[in-house]
Amino acid sequence: MGKSENIIELKHISRVFEDGFTAVQDFNLEVKRGEFVTFLGPSGCGKTTTLRMIAGFDLPTEGDILLDGRDISQLPPNMRPINTVFQRYALFPHMNIFENIAFGLKMKKMGREEIRRKVKKVLELVDLEGFENRSVSTLSGGQQQRVAIARALVNEPEILLLDEPLGALDLKMRKEMQIELKAMHDELGITFIYVTHDQEEALTMSDKIVVMSEGRIQQIGTPEDIYNEPQNAFVADFIGESNIFNGIMTGPLTARFAGGTFVCVDDVPEGTQITAVVRPEDITVTAPSEGQIRGEVTSVIFKGIHYEITVQSGRYEVVIQSTKAAKVGDKVGMKVEPDGIHIMQAEDHTNVFAVDMNRNHRLEFNGKELHTSLTQIIKGSRRNENKELLDENGELIDPEKIHITCTVEPQNIQMTDDADDEKVLVAGSISNLIYKGDHYSYVINTDLGQDFIVDDEYLWNMGDRVGLIILPENMKFTLKK
Repeated sequence: MGKSENIIELKHISRVFEDGFTAVQDFNLEVKRGEFVTFLGPSGCGKTTTLRMIAGFDLPTEGDILLDGRDISQLPPNMRPINTVFQRYALFPHMNIFENIAFGLKMKKMGREEIRRKVKKVLELVDLEGFENRSVSTLSGGQQQRVAIARALVNEPEILLLDEPLGALDLKMRKEMQIELKAMHDELGITFIYVTHDQEEALTMSDKIVVMSEGRIQQIGTPEDIYNEPQNAFVADFIGESNIFNGIMTGPLTARFAGGTFVCVDDVPEGTQITAVVRPEDITVTAPSEGQIRGEVTSVIFKGIHYEITVQSGRYEVVIQSTKAAKVGDKVGMKVEPDGIHIMQAEDHTNVFAVDMNRNHRLEFNGKELHTSLTQIIKGSRRNENKELLDENGELIDPEKIHITCTVEPQNIQMTDDADDEKVLVAGSISNLIYKGDHYSYVINTDLGQDFIVDDEYLWNMGDRVGLIILPENMKFTLKK
């Protein structure tokens, strides 16, 4: 039976740690033989945990890892035809370069002449021939990285895993090593699975990119797909520069956003709430009278190959990349061709959470009483002289049998930096933010383990600890039967 096209498959992989933290959730991926696949995402999104599960250093809580169709999810690392290159090169300082590279082959009891031949071959591959007797301590960061790669390649793995391998290098060296790694991959024809948080690195090197956020896959595609056709606002914001606006379809191939009406190429039904993504390089600066929208230049920064121009258009901020300069204070128009606008159906960011009825027959959330009328939520109910809640038959209602959900829109939640304020319903840390032209959309990881989405016009920082204030009039309650 011939080998399948997919060298490795991850099926419904999840990893939950002992403290209950879910690092990776329902991860599904097929990697073709000889492919260069990159896991891309911010710190803490589950990239390295997934890589460690493929390597065998970590075991999945659920799911299967198949190599050539065979389940290897419980195999130890040394039983897998897989080698890993880490950001910290972990070279042996007391050994010279030859000994560092040959270490794994000696452990396999390989003959001296064969070891010499294999080490010579990989040294040529990583452009370090003649360095055999040099001490590791005399090497630059880039050279040490090449030795670490050579040590992995000499074992002739079917799959090479690379965990942020260029993270410790300066920018110039990173760029050079990106080109060298891609050339090595093309020459060797083995499968590379690469982890980075650097979007440019992923776009430059990969055949396929897996964009991750908070343990979940957001999109899988070629670099062109990921850049030109982002599937959601997170991907659009994370990959390159983007202007992201909330809007609505006002007719066939016509959308309204950022205070203007635009013709687009995405056929989305009229009346649909949408998210519009416009790349800065797709906006043309015009005379005010010729633009679809108009505004005033508030900032101009020279970036070498283009100017980054920020324009305030009503309550919206628009970022433009142009080879032509502008001056702060200029009144300008802005024009976008239909194929420069990417329309996505807006995600429903309504916050939904369960609330409890306590022994005092009051609603509470996170141990705090909510000042709202239960008799309006539970039809036919009333309170007796002891303030207890009775059903329509006059029977005492059992709090444990009442299940109520609360919904709150993101714009109706107020953030405060005083998490201990008595008005705060729940506190947490900011784990993600996206600028939407006239406001920021935040994801708050709360202490209860539930994420809240909050819209706020002010800029907070990633990781900031915040308290969330929700007024009773902004809460909508539903009784679950």
